[in-house]
Amino acid sequence: MRAILFSLFYGLTWLIAQIPLRAVARISDFTYLVIYHLIGYRRSVVRNNLKNSFPEKTDEERKTIEKKFYRHLSDLIFESVFLLHASRKRALNLCKFNNLELFERFYKEGKSAILVSGHYGSWELYSLIGHHAKHHAVGIYKPLANARFEKLMNNSRKRFGGVPVAMKDTLRVLIDYKRKGEPILLGLVSDQTPAKGDIRYWTTFLNQQTPVFLGVEKLSQKFNLPVVFCNMRKVKRGKYEVDFELLTEEPNSFKPYELTELHLKRLERQIIEAPEYWLWSHRRWKRKPKPNLQQTESE
Repeated sequence: MRAILFSLFYGLTWLIAQIPLRAVARISDFTYLVIYHLIGYRRSVVRNNLKNSFPEKTDEERKTIEKKFYRHLSDLIFESVFLLHASRKRALNLCKFNNLELFERFYKEGKSAILVSGHYGSWELYSLIGHHAKHHAVGIYKPLANARFEKLMNNSRKRFGGVPVAMKDTLRVLIDYKRKGEPILLGLVSDQTPAKGDIRYWTTFLNQQTPVFLGVEKLSQKFNLPVVFCNMRKVKRGKYEVDFELLTEEPNSFKPYELTELHLKRLERQIIEAPEYWLWSHRRWKRKPKPNLQQTESE
């Protein structure tokens, strides 16, 4: 049964990817009506997240962000589907990457770098960087429960020069590339929620106590890697631009947790500037700190 359902999904998504994007936008409009007005997909989660993140805003202001988010979410669904099957030419038209000369310099110097982003905009488009950069573009992901879907997603990322790597293999892959002398761009999503047993640090993010991964800080300092923030903007439907912002080339000059705070504050600023493009339906704050808990944990 699962194989049949996957085959149906594959066929349907392939057909969608052949449709002109303007027509896909009309389907997305209909999907917005269904998931927001008819089904109310995770609407209580979105409202609670927005209320806690922006207590200074009025109900009307948060409602406006909410509706814009669901319209973007509908676009995001079809952009992700489109990327699974689209030709290289059509896919590359979705996103423009600016100031790539930064990576040209790193490559000439034999440097790898960490690219840090969040679940903002249409983050799967970062896999396209593998087409533009001379580096190996390594993207870290959390494995999916369904192996067929995971393989489909990873095959899509590989088509554009990306190297998908499961989170548990991050350190091994970094060591392998370093040993071979091949520079990489390591893509990390910084707003994932750690498992309960993996929480080592809490910070204030969007007005709430939030557990965060320390991977960007730990890996950049261990391998002395520059850290670059990916500032994605939605120019219009089906069109994005990314500016790469160098946060530091000297990660070891930071005290513990300072680099983590730096990239998270940059992500927070991005969200505040245009909040509708962040993934508000994610249960980002399902974990709560224990009473009287300090910022760091060692459990």
